[in-house]
Amino acid sequence: MAGLVLCEPTELYNILNQATKLSRLTEPNYLCLLDVRSKWEYDESHVITAHRVKKKANEYLLPESVDLECVKHCVVYDSSTSTLEILLKDEEEEDDDNGDDRPGLASGAAVECGRALAHLTRHPVCILKGGYQCFSARYHFFRTQKIIWMPQELDAFQPYPVEIMPGKIYLGNFRQACDPKIQKDLKIKAHVNISMEAGPFFVDDADNLLHIKIEDSPEADLSPFLRHLCHFLEIHLHLGSVVLVFSTLGISRSCAAILAFLMHWNEQTLKVRTPQARIRPQLPPAGRVRAGPGGSGPRHYLGALTGGWEGEGSGKRARSLGLYPAFHTQGQGPRGQGQRLRL
Repeated sequence: MAGLVLCEPTELYNILNQATKLSRLTEPNYLCLLDVRSKWEYDESHVITAHRVKKKANEYLLPESVDLECVKHCVVYDSSTSTLEILLKDEEEEDDDNGDDRPGLASGAAVECGRALAHLTRHPVCILKGGYQCFSARYHFFRTQKIIWMPQELDAFQPYPVEIMPGKIYLGNFRQACDPKIQKDLKIKAHVNISMEAGPFFVDDADNLLHIKIEDSPEADLSPFLRHLCHFLEIHLHLGSVVLVFSTLGISRSCAAILAFLMHWNEQTLKVRTPQARIRPQLPPAGRVRAGPGGSGPRHYLGALTGGWEGEGSGKRARSLGLYPAFHTQGQGPRGQGQRLRL
């Protein structure tokens, strides 16, 4: 029995937007998204590709086309469930002498359905935190009334950029950076372009566009640009701007740049940062490096981060480079209160 885990809205968003040449939603065993709300709620709107789970005689009935044993991601949502507290309490040994029966507490429909499905899956069943209400409020562009998805429609689905810091920083490719609908839906206010191509947005706007012209080749060196990159991103975070970081394919230069910034922002080394990074699904597994047109893969650029950038301890290299003093007042560190930017 795999059990249950809570799934943040940003995690489901990133699962929906994983892609190779085509969206991974085209893979039959990649994602099983289940909606346990009422029929009229489902018909009114639901998350794209979601199947409605019917309930008959207190038993949840799965769609016949679903084989949960082979599915990598099984995500269940209802209207607003946001905790597994009741489930965890139910699984603990009950103490008959402790009459802790708090009124009004009951596990949500998503938790009940997840419990019924857990013994069928190899991986934990994910319960969407905040349910449909929370997810649809943040990602309204993934709402639909469409029930049946044809294979050719999934083939044509265009993924959105991966969300690195929820509502703040996204990682994408050049196509996504040129799509006006994506800019509008994600409220993108600034671009970091790490490619030789020039995009159509923020032309001649140095405040909102950082264009790092670097070839995707084994000889390319991203290190000289990292200080400026971190400065640019941190300023826009303080200003509340949403930033899209992208390269031609979004799989090498931009990934390394994002990791470099996360190392700086969290004062961590690459060894500590990589397992925690939200872009981990975007990075290829060991032995399957996805190289760019010039033959370079993300590990080529990550190699530079383990050298001069990270230093021997968390954040030491960033301080020695003068990153923090360049745009912070002294005394409270990079994200303490009462700080102001030197623009």
